[in-house]
Amino acid sequence: MEYYSARKSQFLDEWEGEARRWHPLLAVGFGETFAAQVLNEARQEFSGLIPEIPYIGGDENHLTGTLVQATGYLAFYQVMRRHGKTAAQTGKILFDAALAQVGRPQKLPPPGQMLTQEDLMERRRQRANRSQARRYPADYVYEFVPGDGLTFDYGYNFSECAVHKFYHACRADEFTPFYCYLDFPLSKAAGTGLQRSMTLSEGDPLCNHRFRQGREVELVWPPPFFKSKG
Repeated sequence: MEYYSARKSQFLDEWEGEARRWHPLLAVGFGETFAAQVLNEARQEFSGLIPEIPYIGGDENHLTGTLVQATGYLAFYQVMRRHGKTAAQTGKILFDAALAQVGRPQKLPPPGQMLTQEDLMERRRQRANRSQARRYPADYVYEFVPGDGLTFDYGYNFSECAVHKFYHACRADEFTPFYCYLDFPLSKAAGTGLQRSMTLSEGDPLCNHRFRQGREVELVWPPPFFKSKG
């Protein structure tokens, strides 16, 4: 898509920032030569995938960046797979890199741009409502779930996921659950207290995200879905 191609340099720079966090983990696990080769090939893979990313609204959709980032992870996985590595091995590298962000200061918007909690909830609700129009077939579709005042502050029910659809189109379904599991270390780093009992990637009818600020996020490896398969 023209939207992505026009921003290719920016996306590659952002990808390289993440790859720098993966490099030492790859080197420890598989050796420096392997790490350098895989990341070089993955950068080329991502460069080739950028024009293929489905358009879901560009800058008007705040989840476009998530889809671009997920495509970078897909490129990494595809190269790892060609080198004989599994979805679980790739997922562990990404998981450890995300976990390393826990405890680091989070980037916040400038004070003049920070919204009140009420305004934040309303913006979340509006974005969810817009997704219901299904303007772009490859987009996310989800509902906003108001908090119950006890167990969660707010939540989302995703009935369609752009990443899930794109990974399926790229024949990478086996990697999708590991990508989804990254939500937990990322939530722990942000302090948003994610809980989730269903995911589209595991065959459930929806992904039921529930957030509670400051709640402890349980992190285990292998992930529950992987351990359940023996």
